[in-house]
Amino acid sequence: MALTPSTMVPLGTPAPDFRLPDTDGKVVSLSDSAASPALLVAFICNHCPYVKYVQAAFATFAKEYQAKGVAVVAISSNDAIKHPDDGPTKMVEEKRAVGYTFPYLYDESQAVAKAYKAACTPDFFVYDRQRKLVYRGQMDDSRPGNGKPNDGADLRAALEAVLEGKAAPTVQKPSVGCNIKWK
Repeated sequence: MALTPSTMVPLGTPAPDFRLPDTDGKVVSLSDSAASPALLVAFICNHCPYVKYVQAAFATFAKEYQAKGVAVVAISSNDAIKHPDDGPTKMVEEKRAVGYTFPYLYDESQAVAKAYKAACTPDFFVYDRQRKLVYRGQMDDSRPGNGKPNDGADLRAALEAVLEGKAAPTVQKPSVGCNIKWK
């Protein structure tokens, strides 16, 4: 497995538009989050061991912040021909098994991942009410086998700042994981 860091897109970058199908077939777009005070976009997939490591904690985290009004979407952009576990059928199963309460979208063309400059799974992006990027990077310092808490501390600090109308933390660390499986 190739350990890849996130690209650390410049803060203030506007959220790229998207229109992607959810696991239930409903099309979800950026504009669907317009009333939310913040937007969390996570690039994930089903087979990556780094995603598997955080998936339960992320599902709980996302549910907590959805209750606070944050819009959350996850996007799988991996090539499902070469990696069939990351395709739409398996995404339906994964969403149900893990308990994701947010849209799990499939980016078949990979255009959305490219627009966001997503590089790895998991890769997290937080946008404020104006949909300007205020945080990009890791969920927390935890990695498989390092013994650090898988508590979403970095992502939590960014979202709490946005919800309180404050600046997001200035120290932001890249996420690391498997590279997106490009076509």
